Amino acid sequence: MLGNFQVKAMLATANPEAARHFYGEVLGLSLVEEHPFAILYDSAGIRVHIQKVTAFTPQPFTAMGWTVPDVTAAATELARKGVRFERFEGMTQDDLGIWIPPGGATGVCWFKDPDGNLLSLS
Repeated sequence: MLGNFQVKAMLATANPEAARHFYGEVLGLSLVEEHPFAILYDSAGIRVHIQKVTAFTPQPFTAMGWTVPDVTAAATELARKGVRFERFEGMTQDDLGIWIPPGGATGVCWFKDPDGNLLSLS
């Protein structure tokens, strides 16, 4: 049933000012509106809700990711804006932090938002 409807992403922030700058200025998402409880963005027609919370502990796994036409180009642009890509022990990653999975599939790289939410490009 729900497979016929658009999903929305929901993340949390304990620092709305830093999140607003990161998602709007660094990542380039379009601000839709802001409420006392959330900052809403649009990413290619998908709503991204950044929920304002008083305390937050990020999870150790990927919370949200983007499929991009060229991972290297996207990672290079984000690196120029100050984004630091994560390194994981046991994974062979290039200078940008891009990992190519076995079988030569498209690369993946990970980075964190100001609250420590793990995000990805693939």
